[in-house]
Amino acid sequence: MKKIIIKGFLVALLVTGTAIFNTTLADDGPPPPPANGGQGGNVPGGGAPIGEGLLILSMLGAGYGTKKWYSKHKKKIAE
Repeated sequence: MKKIIIKGFLVALLVTGTAIFNTTLADDGPPPPPANGGQGGNVPGGGAPIGEGLLILSMLGAGYGTKKWYSKHKKKIAE
């Protein structure tokens, strides 16, 4: 039963991935950059702020690492 579920999941993943991949290839490319170079020069994304995203991502990573360490530590104590 478990093998059937795994095979079904892989087939669904393959079909979904193929459909998404074909759709993204059909899209037009990005528009050409403006004549003045935009606000951020030739940097893709212009002057998009990334500071808050990096802070959130690092906090989530630290929390996940702490959870993994605590679970491992708790398992060693139980033994």
